[in-house]
Amino acid sequence: MVCLFCFSKERLSNDELKGKYGAAYAPFSNNTVSKYKVTMCQAPCAEPVCWCTSMACFCPVQIYLRHRVLNHVTPDSGWSNYRCCQGYFGGCLCLQPGQMGEESCPVLCMCMEACLCPGPAVSASSGVVRERYGLGLDEDDVRLIRCSNFLFYLSVCLNCISALTPCEGDDIVANVVDTVADVVFCCVGGCLTAQVHHEMKMRENSSPLREMMRR
Repeated sequence: MVCLFCFSKERLSNDELKGKYGAAYAPFSNNTVSKYKVTMCQAPCAEPVCWCTSMACFCPVQIYLRHRVLNHVTPDSGWSNYRCCQGYFGGCLCLQPGQMGEESCPVLCMCMEACLCPGPAVSASSGVVRERYGLGLDEDDVRLIRCSNFLFYLSVCLNCISALTPCEGDDIVANVVDTVADVVFCCVGGCLTAQVHHEMKMRENSSPLREMMRR
């Protein structure tokens, strides 16, 4: 997570909000008032068990998290409101959210989403909570987007160079960058999961119904 601090915390530019991933964050980029109760860097300390578990069992945890998020926003709804990545990242050709069998086999579709698209899966769960409470991007979110973009383009460039040149050194560097990108993804995904879990827990504990039950 330390590497995130190498990137600017300034507001995302219009170019950074382009594309499917950037566009998913665009509606929240102007909100500087309401934010998650803990930042991503604070999330591991706020929810250490959730953070560690999500890194060790990422895909199963994302399936559980999405179900919990959907039922937090709409109680007792089960999987009825599930769509692939909740529609935040659009589709590709014939693969469109809401038209991939989610209605008849939501659990199976969520399992495939968590295994094949783990990054968008955890981002979508975070987006549902962010949209429900009108939460903006904090400094850690901005750094995350920039760090992810940097590692992605660096990895693509190095792998292209490695494929085009016979030098073994290129392969080693490309493998190292890929490994770093995987580790960063694992840590950041765990932080996002812990952040969403903490937000829901805090809001559920402070709900009017819960307060009345305590009395």
